[in-house]
Amino acid sequence: MLVRREKPMSEDNSGSPIAPSKEEIVIADGPQHLENKSEVPLTVTPVMRRRAWVQFAALCFTIYVAGWNDGTLGPLLPRLQEVYHVGYTVVSLIFVTNCMGSFIGAATYLYLTDRFGYGLVSHLASLILAIGNSLQASGSPFPVFVVAYLFAGYSNAFLDAGSNAFVASVAGDTSTKMGIMHAIYGVGAMCAPLVSTQFARLPRWSFVYLVHIGLVTLSAVSQMLTFRFRRQNDLLAEIGQPPPEKTQDSEAGMSKFKQVLRLRAVHLMAFFIFTYVGVEVTVSGWIITYIINERHGGANSGYISSGFWGGLTLGRVALLWLNKKVGERRVVFIYILAVVGLELVVWLVPNLYAGAVSVCFVGFFLGPIYPILMNHCGRVLPPELISGAIGWIACWGAAGAAVFPFVTGAIASKAGIVSLLPVLVSMMGLLFTVWLCVPNSRC
Repeated sequence: MLVRREKPMSEDNSGSPIAPSKEEIVIADGPQHLENKSEVPLTVTPVMRRRAWVQFAALCFTIYVAGWNDGTLGPLLPRLQEVYHVGYTVVSLIFVTNCMGSFIGAATYLYLTDRFGYGLVSHLASLILAIGNSLQASGSPFPVFVVAYLFAGYSNAFLDAGSNAFVASVAGDTSTKMGIMHAIYGVGAMCAPLVSTQFARLPRWSFVYLVHIGLVTLSAVSQMLTFRFRRQNDLLAEIGQPPPEKTQDSEAGMSKFKQVLRLRAVHLMAFFIFTYVGVEVTVSGWIITYIINERHGGANSGYISSGFWGGLTLGRVALLWLNKKVGERRVVFIYILAVVGLELVVWLVPNLYAGAVSVCFVGFFLGPIYPILMNHCGRVLPPELISGAIGWIACWGAAGAAVFPFVTGAIASKAGIVSLLPVLVSMMGLLFTVWLCVPNSRC
């Protein structure tokens, strides 16, 4: 409940008592719905702090599952081509259906979360992902296996977007929390190739997706127990954080969806993350095929994908100090140039070990860029629209994870897998250009 400080009430010139100011109100216990930011509580109870960490842990596990889902496919691609007797273009249809699911997720995320709330929508997304994983685990014919990625793309877009939007809306050291959460995404993506590389050698290779089903089930249970199908503002109130102030357009009755789509910065950052995640998943998805065919790597080449995700995980934590020292906007340019240099090493130095180490460092310098972009959203967008805008942006990231690997596969079917590195260098150049155009002040 809300209680007032034990402080004598002052009197005005007429002797009438003056009510305490809003600043004298503190939270004694329990979540409260505060009307505006002038009523931010001065103290947060230990119960609220524990609840906030429980929420953060549930979000981290959700993003871990998303990372596991993204990291599995790379080592399986050569086996899929062998089992289904398909080439680069046909196997890339997996990325097409994943892209379709992501686009549908991007188009419906804002509407569904605004209508039904984050807690319910995130739980349903986990259940949809379990359906897709069940189709994959059955070792179904190739068309069914491909369609399963429609479910995976749709649900992954929601889980990724919802986790980012929630953390960005929480007060406190958002930069560190975002870095930790995305490092855990990297842990999931790093562990997945270790498992899928082993299953790729087995007759029942599709049983790797049974592991997915177990993880998704645990994630769904944790979401149900932690978020209890409630709306995000209600969940934030439980940790002592008031809802953001409404914009003038909201006061006038305009929907958040329309407001988000009117912001030029949102579209620039969506295109940036679309390209960035495309690079990330293209490297992890196709680099194994490149190493095997062009550098004559053996069956253990799948572990290079784990090295990439391990580097990405480490970079998101180890480089936090550099981000703060140099400045998050400037340091992104440094990271992009470092990645381009390392990709040139993989491309031009015909040595298996040099290429493998360089791929790990590509992940290391690529890793911090995503959480930096999410933090940047919180700085330049109106507070009320941060959650919806980040959800929209993150959904486009999931779409990029599908589009660019497919395009790369289509090019490889014509020019050979040797074309992978020129494509990646070009994509990093595009990333550099788009970041120049992203605004650095609040809209």
